[in-house]
Amino acid sequence: MEIENEMNAGKTAQVSLSKRHLIFFLILFALIICAVLRSNIATRSDSFTFDEAYHIGAGAAYVKTGDFRLNPEHPPLVKLWTGVFVADVYQMSPYRVTQDKNDERKFVEEDVYNNNDPELIQSRSRAAMFALNGLLLFLFALAARRVFGDVIALAATAYLAIDPTVAAHLPVVMTDLPVALASATAVLLAVQAFRTWRAVDLIFATLALGLALSTKHSAVITMIAVALIGIVMAIFLAKDAKILLRLRRLGLVAAVLIGAVIVLWSFYLFRFSESPNTSEEQFNRPLTEKISDVKSPIYRAGLNIMAKGRLFPRAYTWGMADTIRAGAEGRVANVFAFGNLYYGKAPLYYFPGVIAAKLPLGLLLLTLIGAVFLIVRRIPQEFIAPLLGVIGLSVLFLIVLAKGSTYAGIRHALPVVPPLYLLASLTIYKVVESKSYLLRGAVVISVIAALVSAIPVMRPWEYYNETFGGAANGYRYFSDEGVDLGQRTKELVEYYNENLKPAGEVPYVDYFAADVEMRSRGLDWVGNNPERDGEKMDTEVRSGTFILGATAFTPKLWGDNKGFREASPIARFGNLFVFRGTFNTPGTKANALYYRAIGKIYTAKPETEEAIMLLSEAVALEPKAFFVALELGNQYLKIGNREEALRAYRIAKENAPVSDDISEMLARQIERIETEPLEQIQPLRNPGIE
Repeated sequence: MEIENEMNAGKTAQVSLSKRHLIFFLILFALIICAVLRSNIATRSDSFTFDEAYHIGAGAAYVKTGDFRLNPEHPPLVKLWTGVFVADVYQMSPYRVTQDKNDERKFVEEDVYNNNDPELIQSRSRAAMFALNGLLLFLFALAARRVFGDVIALAATAYLAIDPTVAAHLPVVMTDLPVALASATAVLLAVQAFRTWRAVDLIFATLALGLALSTKHSAVITMIAVALIGIVMAIFLAKDAKILLRLRRLGLVAAVLIGAVIVLWSFYLFRFSESPNTSEEQFNRPLTEKISDVKSPIYRAGLNIMAKGRLFPRAYTWGMADTIRAGAEGRVANVFAFGNLYYGKAPLYYFPGVIAAKLPLGLLLLTLIGAVFLIVRRIPQEFIAPLLGVIGLSVLFLIVLAKGSTYAGIRHALPVVPPLYLLASLTIYKVVESKSYLLRGAVVISVIAALVSAIPVMRPWEYYNETFGGAANGYRYFSDEGVDLGQRTKELVEYYNENLKPAGEVPYVDYFAADVEMRSRGLDWVGNNPERDGEKMDTEVRSGTFILGATAFTPKLWGDNKGFREASPIARFGNLFVFRGTFNTPGTKANALYYRAIGKIYTAKPETEEAIMLLSEAVALEPKAFFVALELGNQYLKIGNREEALRAYRIAKENAPVSDDISEMLARQIERIETEPLEQIQPLRNPGIE
């Protein structure tokens, strides 16, 4: 009888466990489906972001040809995934030699917009990214459940589903959200693996880390975090373990790291060269020159070891050099942050501040409450290690971001967001086990506040919380890519077609969209036809209709168009503004001249003399934009004009920021031109095109 009772009790427990599993997965699937549906509704009118066409075209090329030469600045996972969805309808031009990134980007974008149906390509790519990011959300939830249990896993997923920035990124063909989810998953699974040291857990950690590495170069930070966690748990937390056991565990940590690199190699088809047809380099800029662009001798040494030792596929090393130069060392840029102007890099608190500006206030409050529970250790002991692991990951990312460029805003800080929501989920865990009405009330109010603030927002890329004026006024405090990345292009064209084209009016346009896209959508603008528009382009005082993105008239160190800040728009579409009247626009004119010159320089058949004329005019208008004068000096150097090269480089040095080593580099270049034969001197790398 006792045996029968025990058997019945066991069956009841199994049924109860199965029911709990079923409930968990039903809720999880419901949350992910709701996240995707909300995102699809809120972003359905979005155009491509500025980078998407480049990524999609490259991914289609990977799938169709097995060649990784295009867009090597990102690992291939996201591009391959999207390429599979679009390859059967994608018409691709034959490869040609490209001159640097701008020329290569133009080559790919011309295919997407002119040789294909961009609406069909966007529809398929959105479906691809909803599927990929939905899968990564699912894997993140499973990893969280593995270490924290059902409540925290579901709560963290729910918070991610509420977050507007996550909603904005779910459908876009970019690497920021995938690397954020994959990195958090990798760290959680690594903590679990280094607790149990079981083969299955080690394999899961290896695969997750490999996926992160294959998504974005910044996942090297994740790899460092996993290595540090493994070392600590193998040596310092194994108090009673013998030396041989500790060494064996260190070996298993190394195996996870090596296995992750092998996963990365698999996405490059285990091939070192980027092309299947030749071992010769096919990049838009030679790898040796790409590495030489990097300022830091330590970084350069590491990149040379990677390249010469063939530790990674060559395209991955090329992309790492590009990431270090543009991201870690910083781009030339105006930075407008928290209502203040900076050059290149904002203060150290910039990224924590941007996160605080972009997350709903209710979720921020829950995160702070969860942090208090962790600090006072009012949580289960087994939660501490994984929480410290993901917090450590966030700290490493913030340290690297603090030293790097700020142009991308929140999207580069996305790997910090899932760990924050794991902290926030502690409050839900405590509510479930606690009888505190105060805590329950705080959680209910916070969640409702987050829902009211976040869910109604259409076009969530533009979201800022109420502290920074909401979506309507966030641009008054920031000018990074978190304000806009080209998503309003369709509305720009629609406004033109309905209000300007019938009257034959050609507007002035300054918006974060590729010329190729605007032209393919039928938009005409002043500068689209230089011969026709020469007179209008040659004047600083301009009259007519101006269609501008918000970042086009925020304060700048150079190229400032403050007249628009003092005017009232006649129409507005989120962070796209329409003005009518007469304005003094030296910044807009100088900027247009510079980019026209760049198009004539970095192309298969450079037009040096015409580029010099354009750059000379741009420098005269806006000498503070030192990189324009630097490029002018480069062009004079190419044609052997010593005096004009010296004059241009001196203007560049006079206006270059003292805090940046570009001033020292210009001083050396000037000294060489004064004393050495010109044919022995190489042009300087223009930091404005990074």
